[in-house]
Amino acid sequence: MTITTERDTYAAALASSALLDALIDERAAQDPTRFRMLTGDRPTGPLHIGHYLASLRNRVRLQEKGVESFVVIADYQVITDRDSVGAIGDNVRGLVLDYLAAGLDPARTTIFTHSAVPALNQLMLPFLSLVTDAELRRNPTVKDELALSGGRPLSGLLLTYPVHQAADILFCQARVVPVGRDQLPHLELTRTIARRFNGRYAAGHSVFAEPEALLGDVPLLMGLDGTKMSKSKGNVINLGDTADETAARIRSARTDPERHITYDPEARPEVANLLTIAALFRGESPADVAEAVGDGGARRLKEVVTEAVNEGLATHRERRAELARDPGYVTQVLHEGNARANEVADRTLATVRAVMGMGY
Repeated sequence: MTITTERDTYAAALASSALLDALIDERAAQDPTRFRMLTGDRPTGPLHIGHYLASLRNRVRLQEKGVESFVVIADYQVITDRDSVGAIGDNVRGLVLDYLAAGLDPARTTIFTHSAVPALNQLMLPFLSLVTDAELRRNPTVKDELALSGGRPLSGLLLTYPVHQAADILFCQARVVPVGRDQLPHLELTRTIARRFNGRYAAGHSVFAEPEALLGDVPLLMGLDGTKMSKSKGNVINLGDTADETAARIRSARTDPERHITYDPEARPEVANLLTIAALFRGESPADVAEAVGDGGARRLKEVVTEAVNEGLATHRERRAELARDPGYVTQVLHEGNARANEVADRTLATVRAVMGMGY
C-alpha cells in the first residue's frame, strides 16, 4: 500500500503549478478565459510588503500575460472572526489604491466587493448542501481559529468560510487560483464542491470546472519582530507608509548580536528574513545581499533593507498618492467592477438554478 504524505501532496501541487505557469506563458494571450483567475483580500487593514511581494506583483505579472483576472475585496469575510466591521470603507478604498498603484488595470482586471454581488452569495446555499460539518471542521483555517478562540463559540460564517471562498472562485468560473501552501486545502474543497455539484445536480455535466492552484515562489516572510507577519500585530511595513516610517520600522526589527552577516535561515531566522526582504526588492539572492553587508552588522543590514524597500516602493507610493487625490476615480473603479461581477454572477446563478430545476 502506498502512503501519500503531506510533503508528497505538496510536491505534486508544485509540479502541477509549474506546468500551469508554463501553459499561461504560452497560451494566455490567445485564450484568456481558459486561464481566468480569481484572487483577493479581506479589507481588515492596510496592505503590507508581504502582500506586495507575494501577491500584488504576481497579479500584475499574470494580467500582463493576458490572464483575465477577478480580484475580490472580501468585505463580508471581515466579520467571520470579528465583532465589528471596523473602518471597512477606508480599508476598501485603500486596497483599491494599492491595486491600481501596483499596476492592476481595471480595463483588464475586475475589482469588486462581496457585498455588492448578491448572486455570488446565493451560491452559498446549494454549495453548503454539498459539504458536511466534519469536512468544514477539518479545514485548517477553521481548526486554527477554533483552537485560538479560547472557548469562544465558532460563528456560522467562520465555519462556512471555506464554502464562501468556493463561491468566490466558482461564480466567475475561475480556472486559476494563486495560493500559498496553507491555502491548498481551501482550493481542494472548492474542487470537491465543483465535482459534487456536477454529479449531484447537473447529471454529470460540467457546470463548474475544477480550478487549479498556482503556487507562488516567494518564501513566507516573518514580521519585523520575528513572528508571523500580521496586520493586527503591527509588525509589518505598510505599502502606504512613508520612507521615514519605513526606516523607523526597520530600525526596530529584531536581529541577533553576531556582527558578521550571513544567510542562515535555520540558525539566524530574523537576519535571514531581513536579507530575504532586501533580496526580493533588489532582484538578488539573500546570500548575495549578506555578502555585500559582510561585517557591517545589524545597523548596515537595516540600512540596506531600508534602501531596498524604499527604492522598490518609490513608484508605487508616488502613484498611490496621485490616485488618492482623486477619490471619485476609486469609486468609479469599484462601481464598474461590481457591475461586471454582477453580470457574471447573474449568469452563473441562472445556470445553477436551471440545472437544479429551479428556473421558474
